[in-house]
Amino acid sequence: MGVSQDQDPVFVKAAFSSIAARYSLTNHILSLGIDVLWRRRVAAMVAAEQPREILDVAAGTGDLSLELQRRCPGAEVTASDFCPGMLEVARRSGVRKTLEADALDLPFADGSFDVVTVAYGLRNMSSWAGAVGEMRRVLRPRGVLIILDFSLPAGWMREPYRWYLHRVLPVVAGAMTGNRAAYEYLGDSIERFPSGGAMQDLLQANGFAETEWRPLSGGISAIYVGRGGEGATKA
Repeated sequence: MGVSQDQDPVFVKAAFSSIAARYSLTNHILSLGIDVLWRRRVAAMVAAEQPREILDVAAGTGDLSLELQRRCPGAEVTASDFCPGMLEVARRSGVRKTLEADALDLPFADGSFDVVTVAYGLRNMSSWAGAVGEMRRVLRPRGVLIILDFSLPAGWMREPYRWYLHRVLPVVAGAMTGNRAAYEYLGDSIERFPSGGAMQDLLQANGFAETEWRPLSGGISAIYVGRGGEGATKA
């Protein structure tokens, strides 16, 4: 892909463990609540698939899992994460089924889920291709992967947003959570993460026959859809 990737899973796990208690609130404040709307959009897309089994990978404190439970009451939602501190917050928030698991080695049989989601988690994994391939493995043949993550906007917004990411966000979020380094890492990870066509290429290289890219809020965030299997239609 031509994109460097050097996320340290030890650092990532320690960082997220340290900010688990304030993670959701900090995100809501820093995004002015827009992150809630982004997750609702993903949940609506999932509900349109009428799934029976949903896996929310890197579920963290459970914001998306809770929205999936609300929008898909007839489905079983499994929230997985490799950080037990984040999952504990998710359980207290009302997520019904949680599982501590590494996204690069998911403890599920092939073809176990109709839909797999990952919100703001793929970017933090030590192998994007490995994680995407593993999520493809646990999907049914016509299953759908939906990724929600940050990206860098194009045009006039790009440089002001980068300034915010590297100069403002670490200071404010560091004061709120007590871990400035975790949010300095956030900006760096967004810079490295593939977006747009590069993410679609990554999905296609790892088993998804059809892909889609939906920029959100001028490209600050984005939804990516990957669908596999013969006869599948676009999400």
